[in-house]
Amino acid sequence: MLLMLSEYLSQFHSGFNVFQYLTLRAILGVITALGIALIVGPTMIRHLSFKQIGQVVRDDGPESHLSKAGTPTMGGALILVAIAVSTLLWADLGNKYVWIVLGVTMGFGVIGFVDDYIKLVRQDTNGLISRYKYFWQSVVGAAAAIFLYQTAVTPAETALIIPFFKDIIIPLGAWYMLLTYLVIVGTSNAVNLTDGLDGLAIMPTVMVSAALGLFSYLTGHYEFARYLSIPFIPGAGELTVFCAAMVGAGLGFLWFNTYPAQVFMGDIGALALGAALGTVAVLVRQELVLLIMGGVFVVETLSVVLQVGSYKLRGKRVFLMAPIHHHYELKGWPEPRIIVRAWIITVFLVLVGLASLKIR
Repeated sequence: MLLMLSEYLSQFHSGFNVFQYLTLRAILGVITALGIALIVGPTMIRHLSFKQIGQVVRDDGPESHLSKAGTPTMGGALILVAIAVSTLLWADLGNKYVWIVLGVTMGFGVIGFVDDYIKLVRQDTNGLISRYKYFWQSVVGAAAAIFLYQTAVTPAETALIIPFFKDIIIPLGAWYMLLTYLVIVGTSNAVNLTDGLDGLAIMPTVMVSAALGLFSYLTGHYEFARYLSIPFIPGAGELTVFCAAMVGAGLGFLWFNTYPAQVFMGDIGALALGAALGTVAVLVRQELVLLIMGGVFVVETLSVVLQVGSYKLRGKRVFLMAPIHHHYELKGWPEPRIIVRAWIITVFLVLVGLASLKIR
């Protein structure tokens, strides 16, 4: 929005051309989203508390979680508002990728909102029935996959890039739609499973978002893409602004979500943020790098799969409780130790993912 305004004003004063620089708009995107989150956050928390929209704690969970009962939830709405406003202000609204990622993010946010509403307002601890939740996730994810496949212009947009190997590029054809669907829906649920401790999900999301923002910038820049032997996708650079907004909104939310949390994001935030990460990774052709950088999300998801599978097949549990962060809680690890160690692991994995740009 402001980009179009600056283009108009630049005919009167050349100084407005500075807003054409993607890097500046990305920085302003971080600042705007962070500012919105910090300013709106306290009011939203008070409103959620007044409406008694608080966390419901499982009876079979760690005892340390009992004190969290009643903590305001659905704070993910704050993140989505900050992301949307910042992106609409600073991104090129004529760019299709901006609208795709915004649409997927908000679509999954609506699904998460319905789930949270049923659990917290209607007091139904089961929330949205799993098959209905998965159905609507599938609808949004499949719609994005089909649209991207139908509107792809270059072969690079539908090819699988293998990290650390310069010349291994696998044309996917129609299989691209299946991969896109699985990445979006899978990442959404993986982040949701990780969101079980104060700050555990949001900080890895911020770090992975920042890294994907760099990938977006490089992928949308012809010279950098050619030099690094990564696919050049015209227009992908604008996703840098969206990723920057995610970083700012995430840091603003962490201000209130850090241990001990004043607010939880709920499914409205976790499902949306995961879908956003998956969508950006697909758009910049870095699905496998996302798998590396989001290793914490992957391990959390695998722990649930192993737990359920082992119990059904052998009648025995692998972990004391799944997802795995609860396992370590029951082993006596303090919550901050689990959280910070997950952050440290994510820093390492993000660096490994970024190293794939040069190690080829």
